[in-house]
Amino acid sequence: MKKLWGGRFTKTAEEWVDEFGASISFDQELVLEDLDGSLAHVAMLSQCGIISVDDATLITKGLHSLKEKAESNQLQYSVKLEDIHLNLESQLTEMIGPVGGKLHTGRSRNDQVATDMHLYLRKQTENIMALIEEMQGALLAQAKAHVETIMPGYTHMQRAQPISFAHHLMAYFWMLERDKERYQESLKRINLSPLGAGALAGTTFPIDRELTAELLGFNEIYENSLDAVSDRDFILEFLSASSILMMHLSRLGEEIILWSSQEFRFIELDDAFSTGSSIMPQKKNPDMAELIRGKTGRVYGNLMGLLTVLKGLPLAYNKDMQEDKEGMFDTVKTVTGSLKIFAGMIETMKVHRAQMESATKNDFSNATELADYLSGKGIPFRESHEIVGQLVLRCVTKQCYLADLTLSEFKEAHPLFEADIYEVLNPITAVKRRNSAGGTGFEQIRLALQKAEAKLKAR
Repeated sequence: MKKLWGGRFTKTAEEWVDEFGASISFDQELVLEDLDGSLAHVAMLSQCGIISVDDATLITKGLHSLKEKAESNQLQYSVKLEDIHLNLESQLTEMIGPVGGKLHTGRSRNDQVATDMHLYLRKQTENIMALIEEMQGALLAQAKAHVETIMPGYTHMQRAQPISFAHHLMAYFWMLERDKERYQESLKRINLSPLGAGALAGTTFPIDRELTAELLGFNEIYENSLDAVSDRDFILEFLSASSILMMHLSRLGEEIILWSSQEFRFIELDDAFSTGSSIMPQKKNPDMAELIRGKTGRVYGNLMGLLTVLKGLPLAYNKDMQEDKEGMFDTVKTVTGSLKIFAGMIETMKVHRAQMESATKNDFSNATELADYLSGKGIPFRESHEIVGQLVLRCVTKQCYLADLTLSEFKEAHPLFEADIYEVLNPITAVKRRNSAGGTGFEQIRLALQKAEAKLKAR
C-alpha cells in the first residue's frame, strides 16, 4: 500500500517496521476527537474561501458518516496507514473520492494530533472531576453518619489521640478537593487550540485559527506555531495531577486494608469489593484497595516516562512524541476506574463503631488530655508533659491504663488532680473538647460537613 506521504520514496518499509512505527493500535482512541477537529477545520476552510462550499459540504457529509460508524464501532483500521489521521483520511477519500484530499489543506498531522489530545484531555479531565465529586459525596455521607463515632488517631502508626471517624474521612474529602482544583486549573492549559499551526511554521493559506478554536470550544489559540505542535505540558500537568490524586487514593487504600484486617476490625468491606482465597475458605481480601494502591505506581511511571521522552527534544515535532499517548490513555483508564471503585467501596462499607471506640480505651491516647488538664490549671506544659509521662510509665509497669489509676495515685503525681480527671480521660470527652478550627470536636466536624456540602452543591 502506497503511503499518503510516499511521493519522494522509492522503497516501502517491511511489514514489521511499519508495525513498530505505527500508532493506530492505540491512537484510534482519538477517533471522535480527530473527526470533530476535521469538521471544524473544513468549516473554516469553506468560510475562508479556501475550498468551495460544494467540496466542504461533501467532505462534511463524509465526516459525519465516518463519525456514525465510529460511534457504533464499525470502522476498520490498517497498520499500513500508520495512525488515526491517515486511516480516516483514506476512508474519507474512498467514500467521497479525491475531494477528500482537500481536507488536509492548511494543516499537518502535527497540529492535528495535538488538537486531538487537547480535545480528548478536556473531556476526560471534566469526567474525572465529576468522578472525584462522586467519591467526595460517598465520603461525606459516611462522615455524616459517624460524627460521634470515635477511633484512635495515629502518628508513626502508633495510637496518638482519639478522633472522630468522620474527621478522619473528611481529611480525604479535602485532599480530593485540592485534586479537583488542580484538574480545574489544568483546563486553562488544556483548552488552547493548536489547530492551524501546521507542521511547525503555520501555513500560506488564509486560515482563521480563531474560528476553528471557537468551533471546538477552545478559549484561546497557541500564539506560537512552534510551541503549538511541540507542547506536551498540558499532558504532563494532567499526569502530575493524576499522580497526586492516585497517591491520595493509595493512602486511603492502605488505611482501608488495615482497618478491615482482623487486627483492627474497624470496618468490613462489601462483598462486591472483596475477593476470596483459592485455598483458604475463610479469607475476605480487600483486593480492590490493594489494586488501587498498586496501580498508583503505573501512573507515576507514565508521568516519569513522558518527562523523560521530552527532556532532550529539540523543537518542533519528533517521532519520540508518539510516546505521549499510551501513558495518557492508561492514566485516564486507571484514574477513572479507581475513583469509581472507591466511591462504591466507601458508600457500602460497614463501620464497626463499638470496635473503634473500644480501641480508644485500651491505650494511652488520652495522655495529652492529662497534660492539657494540668496546663489549664497553670502548670507549664513541659512540666505537665513530664508528670504525665511518669504516670504512663507507672501504668506500663502495673500493666494498666490511665483511667485505671486511683485518685490518690493521680494526686501523688500532682495535687492539682481532682475527681473530674476521669471524665477528662473519657475518649468521647477528649474528642468533643477539641473544638479549635479544623479540629476533631463534634461542633467543628458539623461545621466542616456544612462547608463541604455547600462546596459540592455549588458545582
